[in-house]
Amino acid sequence: MQTNLADFIKGTPDGDEAEEILRACVHCGFCTATCPTYQLLGDELDGPRGRIYLIKQVLEGAPVTASTQLHLDRCLTCRNCESTCPSGVRYGRLADIGRKVVEQRVPRKLPDRIRRYVLKEALPRRWLFEPALRAGQLLKPLLGKPLQDKLPARSPASAWPARTHTRKMLVLDGCVQPGLAPNINAAAARVLDALGVQLLAAPGAGCCGALRFHLNDQDAALDDMRRNIDAWWPYVAQEQVEAIVMTASGCGVTVKEYGHLLAHDNVYAAKAARISEMTRDLSEILPAFEAELVQRAGARTAGAPVAWHPPCTLQHGQQIRGKVEGLLRALGVEVRMCRDAHLCCGSAGTYSLLQPELSLQLRDRKLASLAGTGAERIVSANIGCIGHLQSGTQTPVEHWIELLDRALHG
Repeated sequence: MQTNLADFIKGTPDGDEAEEILRACVHCGFCTATCPTYQLLGDELDGPRGRIYLIKQVLEGAPVTASTQLHLDRCLTCRNCESTCPSGVRYGRLADIGRKVVEQRVPRKLPDRIRRYVLKEALPRRWLFEPALRAGQLLKPLLGKPLQDKLPARSPASAWPARTHTRKMLVLDGCVQPGLAPNINAAAARVLDALGVQLLAAPGAGCCGALRFHLNDQDAALDDMRRNIDAWWPYVAQEQVEAIVMTASGCGVTVKEYGHLLAHDNVYAAKAARISEMTRDLSEILPAFEAELVQRAGARTAGAPVAWHPPCTLQHGQQIRGKVEGLLRALGVEVRMCRDAHLCCGSAGTYSLLQPELSLQLRDRKLASLAGTGAERIVSANIGCIGHLQSGTQTPVEHWIELLDRALHG
């Protein structure tokens, strides 16, 4: 694709990256077939190819309108198009660059500005989010159904292991996961403890930065990333840990991009690259322990079949496929995949709050597919997907590590 970038972005790091991405696109349209919003809306501008053309126009200096902003807002950033693209177009990065420019050019209406401000200021701060969550859970019967659906029942975490081990790994607590599902990291710690690995949570680490980044507050998001690097660096510099483990695939895909996103920061570039290099999704860690897990679990994993929902951030963002279901099957779990397993469930971070109509359509379609498997339980690997799916079904939805924890510990 030929490009002629406008002077305001030509020669900048974002401009150079956008031009490289745009030139890789051949407009073949393969991406359109796997785009969830195009499937729902049937509008070329609500598919990757159309959005790429819109971003190209913006970066070439064409007028930017509220319509441009709407089509970019409707994108889930599920990155399914990247898995489909034969030319390797990095659409997710191009969307981030385009949205940043559009956000600067098109003023949002006041209600939208307030909603986005509350989300980006409250959700990443546990000291704000968790009291608000507890208050909402307490007053749940008095709230409207849309809010009730968003509030999960309070679920306490089981005990964190107290033993110490020579082998150590860091884990990111994150922002909303400790409040919504505190047992996920505790389960991961117990499973790794049984395998002789100690899981540590560094004081001071918090939101990975994805939430603010995808709400177009990219400067604040980069500060979130720097804060996490500062919290982790003493452990990394002193070689106290061998990996940084992510139990939420949405956080994992972002932390793995720290090196790229901070490449132009002279102070943090090298540290960020090292952090990204050390970051592993939990599903990349545990297959190495498969034989020991099989021995320890015995026959306790046999039972009702489970449906596996692979998050977009795992299968498309991190390009990790087959590891979770492979490990569970090795342990004797009957894992069932639904049709269109590659499609997004509609959670996509804050998307379910900002684009509820599209999000609920995608959720209900995904739940229908999962119900079609006949499984009595759904497992996933990202807190956003888990909460979003659970809001529309009575079928239990949980993180796959919780299933494995029960197999080891009852």
